Amino acid sequence: MPIELLRIDDRLVHGQVVEGWLPFLGVDLVAVVSDGAAEDPVQTALMRMALPESVGLLSLTVADAPAALSAPQAAARKVMVLAPGPSEALALLENGVVVDRVNVGGLHFTVGKVQLGRALFLDEKDKKALLAIVARGVRLEGRPLPSDPEEDLGAMLGGR
Repeated sequence: MPIELLRIDDRLVHGQVVEGWLPFLGVDLVAVVSDGAAEDPVQTALMRMALPESVGLLSLTVADAPAALSAPQAAARKVMVLAPGPSEALALLENGVVVDRVNVGGLHFTVGKVQLGRALFLDEKDKKALLAIVARGVRLEGRPLPSDPEEDLGAMLGGR
């Protein structure tokens, strides 16, 4: 399963993804792994409209994503996976999805979250999930755009 990037970003498909990451990675399929998005046809339609016509979209539940990402149709494509939070990314890894790094692009402020980076606000559940990702040997990078310098979020969290 050629996953070019697994990115955590609570905005899912937006300008940084479409204008920055898609051309940089050369992907032709975006897989959004979010129970909320998968169950909301309007949100899925809006994401589809934001993507270039040449890039496909899968809107998947967390439970369905590992099988869909390993299916022959996905395996033949260059895939970028978007997850709205660390828990979804960790669930993918725990269920057989293999990546060497997880990119954290944006987790925005909500009540009870504390700021770690420029656009990175975490609560305890987020921190635990991110540390569990690091403990699996996966590099955790903070980088909003491909042109930005990479921050080692694992080290920032005390995971390595």
